[in-house]
Amino acid sequence: MRDFFVCDILEASPKDDLGTMEHPFFSLSTRPDRTIRHYEHNGTQITVTPSVRGRATIHDKDILIYCISQLMAALNAGREISRTLKLTAHDLLVATRRDTGGDSYVRLRDAFERLAGTRITTNLVTGEAETTSGFGLIEAWEVVRKSRGGRMVSVTVTLSDWLFRAVQAKSVLTLSRDYFSLRKPLERRIYELARKHCGKQRTWRASVATLHTKAGSDAPLRVFRAALRRMIVDDNLPDYEITEDLGDVMVITRRRLVEDIAGLAPFGADTINAARAMAPGWDIYALEAEWRGFWVATGRQKLVRPDKAFLGWLRGRTSR
Repeated sequence: MRDFFVCDILEASPKDDLGTMEHPFFSLSTRPDRTIRHYEHNGTQITVTPSVRGRATIHDKDILIYCISQLMAALNAGREISRTLKLTAHDLLVATRRDTGGDSYVRLRDAFERLAGTRITTNLVTGEAETTSGFGLIEAWEVVRKSRGGRMVSVTVTLSDWLFRAVQAKSVLTLSRDYFSLRKPLERRIYELARKHCGKQRTWRASVATLHTKAGSDAPLRVFRAALRRMIVDDNLPDYEITEDLGDVMVITRRRLVEDIAGLAPFGADTINAARAMAPGWDIYALEAEWRGFWVATGRQKLVRPDKAFLGWLRGRTSR
């Protein structure tokens, strides 16, 4: 394995790891959060301990998403990877749709420090053996070079071994690029949960209390419920919409990405499952919509086996 990996892949699809999507590791507060958090779900126990600078925020997570995206794109291209990455600060800011002014580099430095200072302690159960381990969200970071104006130019980041193993196992999901346009922390967190739980189904139902716990919100339940209702009105989530049902339940539904096209019937479960096996972590419904658009744009050629044509296209699409 090389000592470091150079982040040089343009337009890498945004990827997020399943572990931090499932559990509330990141702060939703815009103020420094120095409270130690304990969370338990289905036997998994998690303690998040912030540094004096506060717990890493959901916006700080952009750095991890960028790193994971670069590593996954390299893996899919057959390249060797390392958990130490060399990246250009400007490229990271552009990829995550951030301003590239001078203050952005200061905020980026603060984000690195919060990520390195936030410690996770969790138990991993294997059979009858339980292992408790602790790690930082990133192990280390270093500014390699600064511009004459003092801005960071080149940075090295070493991911935690825990996060790097998730990348190696491809325990990731593709995010919409519009995720980075969501400015409200709760919108980002609810999008993550929607992406995680609607992966193999079009609709996910969850009580407000369950969402409150999974989101890791500190707001009282009534305030959290009101925030969800504002999200319903604003309707900003990429790919998903939220509606309210009886019994204090929220229904999160994947938007219809595949248009009804005459002469091209929806694919069956076997085709969708084959596509998922071929492109683990990708949004299969978005890829299906892309292929259907390609079919229309290229003249709606008569297809004897549309499913076979789609899978052949997908094989080429994921290898690029």
